[in-house]
Amino acid sequence: MKKMIGRIAAAALISTCMTGMALADITIGVTVSSTGPGAALGIPLKNSVELWPTEIDGEKLNVIVLDDAGDPSMATTNARRFANDDKADVIVGSALTPASIAISNVAAESGVPHLACSPVPPNVAASKWTFVMPQDAGLIARTLFEKMQKDGVKTVGYIGFSDSYGDLWVSQFKAAGEKYGLSMIAEERYARPDTSVSGQVLKLVAARPDAVFVGASGTGAALPQLALRERGFTGPIYQTHGAVTFDFLRIAGAAADNTVFASGPVMVAELQPDSSETKKEGLDYVTAYEGKFGAGTRTQFGAHIHDAMAILKKAIPEAKKKAKPGTPEFRTALRDAIEAGGPFPASQGVFEFTPENHFGLDKRAVVLLTAKDGKFDLVQ
Repeated sequence: MKKMIGRIAAAALISTCMTGMALADITIGVTVSSTGPGAALGIPLKNSVELWPTEIDGEKLNVIVLDDAGDPSMATTNARRFANDDKADVIVGSALTPASIAISNVAAESGVPHLACSPVPPNVAASKWTFVMPQDAGLIARTLFEKMQKDGVKTVGYIGFSDSYGDLWVSQFKAAGEKYGLSMIAEERYARPDTSVSGQVLKLVAARPDAVFVGASGTGAALPQLALRERGFTGPIYQTHGAVTFDFLRIAGAAADNTVFASGPVMVAELQPDSSETKKEGLDYVTAYEGKFGAGTRTQFGAHIHDAMAILKKAIPEAKKKAKPGTPEFRTALRDAIEAGGPFPASQGVFEFTPENHFGLDKRAVVLLTAKDGKFDLVQ
């Protein structure tokens, strides 16, 4: 009997020790759209998690990856699991704007730092707990509008997704387009799963704009690109960073030639000058990713996961000085370290957050690209 009691006590001691060890682990919940209409964006995010280190500052990383299929309700469920069941110290995701907005709501309710990997509106970025990895829509839009102005564009036709991502770019145009002498004379929308935009494109072409601005992402951004050229539109087309993938070039083919894209610098990491503050991290990411998944597989979406880790590598040691991982106090300390611990040099820009700015990026995070012969090139 004494031996049995001793074994029970020993088992309890081991269990307590293991619990204590688990409490010290850094738990990261990652929710991405690895299936569904956003899979082209989400899969590179999921793949990039495989390149993360296994520990930071001596603490083991416990990384939990879930698929949300781009569905805001699934993203909400995943985020609630991370916050309530897994006691995650930070949540990363998602690949699509509607899903990231949903996660942000949970992060705010639960008090968990959230690193969003898709563009979100300014009111979402204003949340105390959400920090945005992609270049904010205003920075991308102003870069494109300035280029349109230099190109002599006056009238613009718009076509984009019929969701919050599409709304984002219309809002930016209404807020800033006029300052660059631009007028939107036609606006068309389509759903992410659509396979044809012929009707919308016919209306755009009939409006005879100087240029067309596309507010879409992933392979879905190639649909209007192809349709516009097929319908005889010969004017310039401008695309956001959401379209800057090699899959887009493959699907759009020659129709992509001479299009202007605003992009994060990681897509042309090798072409950056050595003085660029984003070149080292960019090359590190590209070398690791393409070394594992093959040449030409990089995306800037996956790079957001790399950049999230670049931030956490610096912020977690600072948060550990104030609290133990796995506790509400650590979540707060980590949030504070992200907000005040910059600058964080990364592959897509140099992040420097403030209480008033959870986008954290400036012009160093945007380059203008064009496409020719199936390749991206810098616009000089």
